Amino acid sequence: MVDALRKDLGGDVAITVVDPRPYMTYQPFLPEVGAGSIDPRNVLAPLRKALPGAKIVTGRATKIDSAANTVVVDIEDSDSLEIQYDYLVVGLGSVPRLLPIPGLAETAIGFKQVEEAAALRDKILANLAEAASTKDPALRKRLLTFTFVGGGFAGSEALAEAEDMVRDALRYYPDLHFSDIRFVLVDAAPFILPEVSEEQRAYAIDQLRERGVEIKLETFLNSCEGGHIVTSDGDEFESDIVVWNAGVKPNPLLLDDGASDLPVIRERGPLMGKLNCLADLRVTGDDGPLANVFAAGDCAAVPDLASGEGKFCPPNAQHAVRQGKRIADNIVRSIQGRPLVDYYHKNLGTMATLGMYKGVGYLNIGDKRIDLRGIPAWAAARAYHLYAMPTIGRKAAVVADWVGGIISRRDIIGIPQSSTPRAAFELAAGKSPSAK
Repeated sequence: MVDALRKDLGGDVAITVVDPRPYMTYQPFLPEVGAGSIDPRNVLAPLRKALPGAKIVTGRATKIDSAANTVVVDIEDSDSLEIQYDYLVVGLGSVPRLLPIPGLAETAIGFKQVEEAAALRDKILANLAEAASTKDPALRKRLLTFTFVGGGFAGSEALAEAEDMVRDALRYYPDLHFSDIRFVLVDAAPFILPEVSEEQRAYAIDQLRERGVEIKLETFLNSCEGGHIVTSDGDEFESDIVVWNAGVKPNPLLLDDGASDLPVIRERGPLMGKLNCLADLRVTGDDGPLANVFAAGDCAAVPDLASGEGKFCPPNAQHAVRQGKRIADNIVRSIQGRPLVDYYHKNLGTMATLGMYKGVGYLNIGDKRIDLRGIPAWAAARAYHLYAMPTIGRKAAVVADWVGGIISRRDIIGIPQSSTPRAAFELAAGKSPSAK
């Protein structure tokens, strides 16, 4: 979007990008980060490098006042900053949708940020090392039980890639056997991977079960206090790792009347909390569209013209990237007084990787749909995501990670994510490690 605005408007445009993080995370690669196939830094695109010429403000938007054309941003360890705008593009994305399940907030880990994916990888590898050393059978069983809640793309891919990593790592642990490992997938729906066909879902379930994964469908997580898992089918077991991938919700900023005056959908349903958008991506309310406010991505309810009346674009990177380009073009058109153009994109298909050389999905070529599974689906998924990954440097780094994995296999060293990086230094200095 920034490049398109610069190209059409040149130096006459001042672009400000506000984000709590100074980088963009390419989330479709997080399962491979969690499996040790890609270095965590290589799925991050530094905003200052990816968006040359734009002013980057590292902070969190806390108030949007469309009537005054202002956005208030909280900056860490600093005062709030008020930014005046002529045009506003809202791409706040989504946050995990948590449920009031006992122990969930204290025990589970999410899977939307690179830190979470890297921490999951390191924790799994650390558990293997600890389990191989302990003589306590109950502790070993707990350490080697991994529970994933949510069977959508994120949850299924995260589990499948993690299982593949564990299977690969076990060759270095003669004291462990794969029968010691327990992967459990819990989902309230009667199926996993809702984006693909029923036949493809059945294939994915069969493929995972052949690998020893327990799949509990139409089952709820009732409790996970202290790692003690209780599911609605009556099963109870100990699990040292619980990964939560049971849905997302729009950014809470949009639903807070005191924080935003933008019109959102408040009726209960899959669109609740999203900005109501026209097909040209302008935000619209009861009084009509806001001429200078556009939205895209997970936080926007955008009509999917290619799918028919009443359909909305699914919240995925395929649409978000193209919506951003359409917004840039429409902002230029608005400035120049030309008619805006509706967003239209026919879904190219969708792919899920299920570990090395494993995958499932489909491609739309013209009016024909082609189902893929196994190596073709895995290769297609990797090829598309490599194409979509921002910056040439990051693309090259990802390819280098893949080539390195083929040559020397995945690294089995887990580096625990620590909040006390100075602890060893302080001990050497004869001091008690600080809490921070």
